[in-house]
Amino acid sequence: MKVDNVIGVLICGAGAAGLTLAIDLARRGVTFRLVEKMNQPFPGSRGKGIQPRTQEVFEDLAIIDRIVAAGGTYPRMREYRDDGTFSDKDMGEQFEPTPAEPYQIALMVPQFLTEKVMRDRLAELGHHVEFGLELVAFEQDEECVIARLAGPSGHEVVRCEYLVGADGGGSFVRRSLGVDFPGRTLGVRALVADVSLSGLDRQAWHQFNSGDMQRMVSVCPLAGTELFQIQAPIPPEGDVNLSAQALQQMITEKTGRSDIKVQSVSWASAYTMNARLAERYRVGRVFLVGDSAHVHPPTGGQGLNTSVQDAYNLGWKIAAVLGGAADQLLDTYEEERRPVAEAMLGLATGLLEAAKRGGMQRGREVRQLDIGYRGSSLSLNPPGRDALLLAGDRAPDAPVRGAAGSTRRLFDLFQGPHWTLIGYETVGDVITGQKGLRIHRIGNGCELEDDKAHFREAYGLSSGEWVLVRPDGYVGAIVASSDTAKLQWLFKEVLTRADCFAPDLKDPPTKAPCSLSDCDIG
Repeated sequence: MKVDNVIGVLICGAGAAGLTLAIDLARRGVTFRLVEKMNQPFPGSRGKGIQPRTQEVFEDLAIIDRIVAAGGTYPRMREYRDDGTFSDKDMGEQFEPTPAEPYQIALMVPQFLTEKVMRDRLAELGHHVEFGLELVAFEQDEECVIARLAGPSGHEVVRCEYLVGADGGGSFVRRSLGVDFPGRTLGVRALVADVSLSGLDRQAWHQFNSGDMQRMVSVCPLAGTELFQIQAPIPPEGDVNLSAQALQQMITEKTGRSDIKVQSVSWASAYTMNARLAERYRVGRVFLVGDSAHVHPPTGGQGLNTSVQDAYNLGWKIAAVLGGAADQLLDTYEEERRPVAEAMLGLATGLLEAAKRGGMQRGREVRQLDIGYRGSSLSLNPPGRDALLLAGDRAPDAPVRGAAGSTRRLFDLFQGPHWTLIGYETVGDVITGQKGLRIHRIGNGCELEDDKAHFREAYGLSSGEWVLVRPDGYVGAIVASSDTAKLQWLFKEVLTRADCFAPDLKDPPTKAPCSLSDCDIG
């Protein structure tokens, strides 16, 4: 069989997960293609909540300011009583930004705007989404994956090192792998619609008949647009009319108000809520990310965020292995991310049950700042360490002051595809000649000084200790100066040449041709 294209990674699905992975691979110089079977971008608002941890990811990907500008914050919830009176309340607990956690407020950005920002960023990096191109078959062996794509111009065969299924809850990739998708249907069917509407102001999220699953309906102004989003439970079976006239009639019946007018519908969908989790995230050279690996109710605004962070976890690991790191590094993707999705499904399902009773309250847990990988095989702590921060935890931000007088943040030091090693009041060499690693020292007489002790407070390091921060912003290791040989081992045995697709390298190494070049995949 003639192979038309040879690449490092084929990404199937150009939603938020696929776009995150593409941006991350692009900035590392990895060859890839991002294909999407739809002929045009997704038009709906569906995953509109951007949680604080995802905002940190977007800062690293250099799009956070654009994301904030594209949307806004959530308005207060306005709950209407049967007599027409109402009360306003916050959507959840309110937290103030801190030096360690600069993002504390969930953003509202309709998904179609988030993905546009991401596509624009991808274009800046010299890549684009190939719309109207569908994965229709693939096979793999120990060397590579052979995939067949179908589009307007016919079929083509692609050979790649890795295939990533980011193709949604009905994932063709997952089904082709035969990976089970156990879980349950949650007994709730709902509609969501983006509409032009009059009769309600844009200063509140309007909630009618809270806790009554027969009559409940909410109407939320969509930040960054002139649209409103309608959400409402619907009967478990039967056809659903999603026209402007039908939505108008539904709102009138559920609210008792005739002044709310639906003029037009830009996007609408009816769906049954499920909670399902793929039994495996990796089969050989094929991976599942985002909704292809987990589906859940929308309560709590967890879905898009979990999907983005799946891809963010996987991207640097694929690049590292393509550059010569041990293949076992890729096993840590499932090891780290599947438990996160399992916990997220429990959270979203619990919030759904609370919403049915009219008492949903979003707390700190929805912000995803406490997600971590302490039990990961990649996390290295000194023996007996008992501190607030351990390897596997999210690496906090903190202000620091440069010896020349400039004020910086740790997140400035972390931004980019590299590893970061920070020594606290350390002296002497630690690792030499390791590309893709940036080393900084904090303390009196060092290049950086701890501004108002925020670094020490957040990291809890003792004088002479080092902290290694992974490319995805999690602590990889904490070691004493006497144990820096452990860092040498980590880079040599686990992360060898993890940086070799860094942007400053002109000729990334390639592997031997795939032995599937003569395979028949239909």
